[in-house]
Amino acid sequence: MNPGVFLTQRKREVLREMGITVWVRRERGPIPETNPHSEAPVAISAECLPAADLPSVETLGWDELRSRVDACTRCEELASTRTQTVFGVGAHDADWLFIGEAPGAEEDRRGEPFVGRAGQLLDNMLAALDLHRGDNVYIANILKCRPPGNRNPRPDEAAACRGYLDRQIDLVGPRVIVALGRVAAQALLDTDLPLGRLRGGEHRYRETPVVVTYHPAYLLRTPGDKAKAWQDLRNARALMRDV
Repeated sequence: MNPGVFLTQRKREVLREMGITVWVRRERGPIPETNPHSEAPVAISAECLPAADLPSVETLGWDELRSRVDACTRCEELASTRTQTVFGVGAHDADWLFIGEAPGAEEDRRGEPFVGRAGQLLDNMLAALDLHRGDNVYIANILKCRPPGNRNPRPDEAAACRGYLDRQIDLVGPRVIVALGRVAAQALLDTDLPLGRLRGGEHRYRETPVVVTYHPAYLLRTPGDKAKAWQDLRNARALMRDV
């Protein structure tokens, strides 16, 4: 079969789901009882050093950063109510970085961002760009802990977690960042502009182009806006070609 024909057929299915609808379900093994990354090797244990002696977050590699996040208690409410932290997932040198707002209940249980129905839709959004989770894509959140009741992150919580996200962005070195939803976009871009004014605009995180679009959970509630989200993704793809 001609590969180009296959991709066209696949894209047609995905775009129909995007509203221009077929779920792409990822096969999963049993859910681990503990954080699967808790035994990752670290150069310096955050639990063994006083806060004043900890190395700066800006100097940490992937394993050290994950360990620091796992041990974080900066936000007392979040640290006391989480099941586990949700660090992020994907290729460490990805061209694409997708950023959401915070883990939900299922993410808190599994330790991975964007699982459940919103994650399935995000996977379809990736497929529309010929991308796949873990392949040239990294996915993270503004917060690494679930806010109780799935409430929105508070500004002080986003500020406390910002250093971790900034370091992830530095380590990944993406060519394009896609901010998923108002909360993620406002926190990343340090603005209070509404999503409607941020969509379609030219934004940058330092020197990296940022595209703002709807959060997949919002699109599940408002499927009529899926076509607008597809336009945002097309803009992101055009930026990727220009970078």
